Amino acid sequence: MLTAEYEAVANHERPKGVIISRHLSKYALIFLFLALSGLFFLLRNILTLENLSCHACSTLLSQAAFAQKGPIPPYHNSTFCSHLGLEPTPDEALEDRYLFNTIAWPKLPARPAPAPLIQTTDPVHSLFTILPSNGRREWHVGDQLEALVQMHDFQGRPKRYGGDFLVARLHSPELGAGVAGKVVDHLNGSYSALFPLLWGGPARVEITMVHSSEAVAVLQRLREQRPNRVFFKSLFRSGKLSETTMCIPCLPPNYPQQPLCNYTDLHTGEPWYCLKPKLLSCDTRINHAMGGYQKPLYTNKEELLFQSHVNIKVVIRASGPDRISVLSKKIELENSSIKPEPVKYIPSGYYYQGSWRSFGGTPARQFKDSSSVTQCLTGKVINMYGDSTVRQWFEYLSAFVPEFNLHRPKKVGPLMAVDSKHNILLKYRCHGPPIRILPVSTSELRYVANELDGLAGGPNTVVVLSLWAHFTSFPLEVYIRRMRHIRQALVRLLDRGPGTLVVIRSANFVAMDQETSMHSSDWFSLQLDRVLRTMFTGLGVVFVDAWEMTLAHHLPHNIHPPPAIIKNMVDLILSHVCPDKKMKS
Repeated sequence: MLTAEYEAVANHERPKGVIISRHLSKYALIFLFLALSGLFFLLRNILTLENLSCHACSTLLSQAAFAQKGPIPPYHNSTFCSHLGLEPTPDEALEDRYLFNTIAWPKLPARPAPAPLIQTTDPVHSLFTILPSNGRREWHVGDQLEALVQMHDFQGRPKRYGGDFLVARLHSPELGAGVAGKVVDHLNGSYSALFPLLWGGPARVEITMVHSSEAVAVLQRLREQRPNRVFFKSLFRSGKLSETTMCIPCLPPNYPQQPLCNYTDLHTGEPWYCLKPKLLSCDTRINHAMGGYQKPLYTNKEELLFQSHVNIKVVIRASGPDRISVLSKKIELENSSIKPEPVKYIPSGYYYQGSWRSFGGTPARQFKDSSSVTQCLTGKVINMYGDSTVRQWFEYLSAFVPEFNLHRPKKVGPLMAVDSKHNILLKYRCHGPPIRILPVSTSELRYVANELDGLAGGPNTVVVLSLWAHFTSFPLEVYIRRMRHIRQALVRLLDRGPGTLVVIRSANFVAMDQETSMHSSDWFSLQLDRVLRTMFTGLGVVFVDAWEMTLAHHLPHNIHPPPAIIKNMVDLILSHVCPDKKMKS
C-alpha cells in the first residue's frame, strides 16, 4: 500500500511537507556532485599518501626512470597475466616500464627461420684471454683483472652478435677464496669479464656459458607465451564427495570455456583461479598442491639448444694461461706517473679461507659454536617467510633452538622453534601461491604481505624473506606485483615498528638440465633477482647476496645450497642481528 506522499506523486500532486523547488533541485544535484568529487579526491589522496613512503623508499628507482635522456623506450605488456589483478596506478605503470627496460636482453638478429644448431653459440669452440695490466702481466691486490671472451659457433666461426648468458668467477682452491666476476656484453660476440683482485697468491679465472643467445630467445618465448607450463591443483571435498581440479594464476583473455572459482585475495588483490568442480561449490576447496609440468614445450630444433655438457653450463677454455699470481698491494709513490686502474666493479663480498667477507655495511662475523648463536638470538623473534631456500635457514638455526612440533610436514610447515630459557622464537611459513609444494591446507596458505601486516615489529623483531624459486616460470608482472605488495607491507611495518631488521635473500644458481631449464633456468632467476634488487633499493633492508655467494663458491650449484654456504649466509644474518661494534668501527 502506497503512502500519502507516493499517492500524491502518482496523482501529479505536490505532497504536503514535501516542497521542492526546481531551482533547489538543480543546485542540490550540483552540491551532490561536488560532495562526491571531494570524497573521491580525499580517498585518492589517502591512498596516495599510503603509498607515498613506498615510493620514497625507492627514490633511486624513480630518479633513474626520469633521469634518462629522451623518452623511455616503449614497453609492451600483453601476456596472459597482464590483465589480472588491480589496474596499476600511473606511478606503478611507470615503475613497471622502468623495471622491464632495466632487464631488457639483447635480441637476436632478424632471421626468416630459427638458426640450425651449427650456427648457434658453442662454448667448446669459444675462448677467453686474460689481458695484461698496464701492458705488463703483473697484478697486485687492489688491481682489476680483465679477461676478453670471444664466442664462436659450432663451425668455429666467431659470433657477431651478443645475448649469450655468461657468468664468471675468480677463485683459489688453495686459499679457499672466490669472488664473482662481472660480465659485460659488447653486443658483437665478444664479452669482458672483470674481477677485483682481493687476495694475494694464486687465482684462477673460470668463465661459464649458462645459455646461448639462441637458447635465451626460447626462454623468453616460454615465459611470455606459456606462463602455465607449471600448473597446480586443489582438492574440493564435502562429506564423502570429493573432486580435484586444476588451478592457474594466468588466464588467456578469453579463457572461460569452463566455470572458474575466483580466489583472488581480498586484501592484496593477488589473483588465483581454479576450475570449478562439476558437483561441488567453490567454497569446498580444502588444499593447494603442485600439479605438474606441461610438455612438450620445445620444438625439435629448440631441444638441441638445451643439452647438458654441450650448451648448458659449459666452462669456456682459455687461449693461454687461466691462472695468475697476485702480488701484495703496490705502494704508490706520490709523484709516480703510473697510476693503478680504478676498480670498476665492486662485488657484495668474497670468500677467503672458506668464510664470506662482505663489502660495505656490517662486517660478517663467524658464529662458530652454539653459545655464540644463542647469545645473539636471545630476546629475538625471527619471522621467516618464503620458499624452501629460506626454510634451509630455519633448519640450520633449529639445531641451536629446539624445534616445537606443530605436527606439520617438514617441507610444508608452518614451523616453529622455541627457547623459553633465552626468550627466542623462530617461525617459518611458506608464501602463498604460486608455490610448488606438497598438499597444504588452504587455511595455512597465506600471502606474505598479509602476514607482515600482522606483525607489531620493533628492535627485537627480525623479518627474513625469500621469494623467487616458484616465480621463475611466470611472466615478470606476476613477480613485480607480488614484490610491490610486500614492499608496501614492509613500509607499513617499519613505520609502526622502528628498529625492525628486514633481511631479503636473493636468488641463487641451480643445477640445470634440459627439463629444469624450461621452468627454473638461471636466466629466469637472474631476471627476478634484478627486479628484486631494484625494487627494494633505498628501503633500508639487508640483502643476503645468494647469487654471488653461490657463484663465487667452489661447490656445485644446487637450488638448495650445501651446508658450507648456508652457514656463511646465516652468519651474515646474525652479524646484522648482533653487529660487532669494534669490527664495524
